[in-house]
Amino acid sequence: MLVPMVSFGQSASEFNSRGYDKHNLKDYFGAIADYTKAIELDPDYAPAYSNRGIAKRKLKDYYGAISDYSKAIELNPDYAYAYNNRGVAKEQLGDLNGACADWRKAASLGHQNSAQWVRDECN
Repeated sequence: MLVPMVSFGQSASEFNSRGYDKHNLKDYFGAIADYTKAIELDPDYAPAYSNRGIAKRKLKDYYGAISDYSKAIELNPDYAYAYNNRGVAKEQLGDLNGACADWRKAASLGHQNSAQWVRDECN
C-alpha cells in the first residue's frame, strides 16, 4: 500500500516555502507541484500563484505564468511583484504595450525595477 508523502498539518505557506526551495535548486516542475498543493490548500493564497507563475515563466510557459500572475493580482490588487512579473512574461511574448502597462502599475506601487524598465523600455 502506498503512503501519501504529504503529512498532516502542512499549510499552504509550508508548501509555498518548499516550492521556493525547489525553485532555487532549478527544480521548476517540483516547485510547481508544491505551489499547486499550496493553492489546493488555500485557493486565496496569492504568493503561491505568483511563485508558480515565476516557475512557469522559467519553463517558457508564458501564458500559464500570465494566468497565475493575473490570479495573484485578482486576490491582491496591490501586488506589485505580480504586476512586474506579468509584465516580464508579456514582454517575452512580444506584448510591449501590455508589459509597460503592468510595469507602470508595479512602479506606482513602489516596485523599483519596474520604474527603471518603464524609463528604459516604455517611452
